[in-house]
Formats: sequence, structure tokens, C-alpha cells
Amino acid sequence: MNSIENKSIQQLENDYWPPISKGESSSYLIKTCHELRSKKIGTFEIEDLRIMIGQGIGMEYLVPKAVKELSQNILAEGDFYEGDLLKSLLTSDIAYWKANKGQWQEVCEIFEANKKILEEDDTTNEIRNGWFMSFEKFRQLQL
Repeated sequence: MNSIENKSIQQLENDYWPPISKGESSSYLIKTCHELRSKKIGTFEIEDLRIMIGQGIGMEYLVPKAVKELSQNILAEGDFYEGDLLKSLLTSDIAYWKANKGQWQEVCEIFEANKKILEEDDTTNEIRNGWFMSFEKFRQLQL
């Protein structure tokens, strides 16, 4: 594993969030994001990527990993449905994509190369339409 894979987001960013106090009421999402910031990137699962990218946390380190996953399986699945990682990536932080045109281009190419798989996947129309509508908005970011 390379040096990024062996480190956590908090190590790479040199930004250590204070622990959630025991009496503090926090949502599942907040607790999970806190935990994932200290997890080695090399051990991230699809669901971990989906959550953190969806929250715009550690994008610099996690997007390349997510793009690699999608290049191998456009329907990479976290805990919700096939293709939920794709949807998370397509609807993530706009500023990140505007600053990272090469990665944006790569995601566009992966989507276009896998359009037939997405069109023919046995999923709901709502999920399928979500991928395609999100991609149309995503594609517009760099035009």
C-alpha cells in the first residue's frame, strides 16, 4: 500500500477533530464521519467512500479511490442500492470538481463507457433516473 492508503484523513490533513463528548447527542452520520476520519484510507469500503464523499470530507484522498472503484464496477454499492457510490460522487461538492477537471473528465468517461449497463440495470426508474439526471448536472460543471 502506498503512503496515502496507510494513513487516515485526519493524519493526511493534519486536522484532528475533538471526540464527541459522551453526553452530546449526535446523529449516526456525525458519529460515522468522526470515526471514518481516523480510519486508514486503504481499509475504506464502498459505504465509507459513499458517506464521506457525500459529506465532502477528504475528497482529495477519497475521490481517486472512488473513481478507481467505479472504473471497475460502475454499480459499486454501499448500504443503499447498486450505484449509490456513483450517485454520491455525481452529487458531491461542486467546488471540488471545478478545481479537479482531470478527475471530472475521468468520471464523465467512466459514465459514458458504462451507459448501457446503467440503462439496462434491473433497478427502479427512480434510481436510474437519479443517475442520469445527476450526470447531466455533473457534466455541466466544466462546460
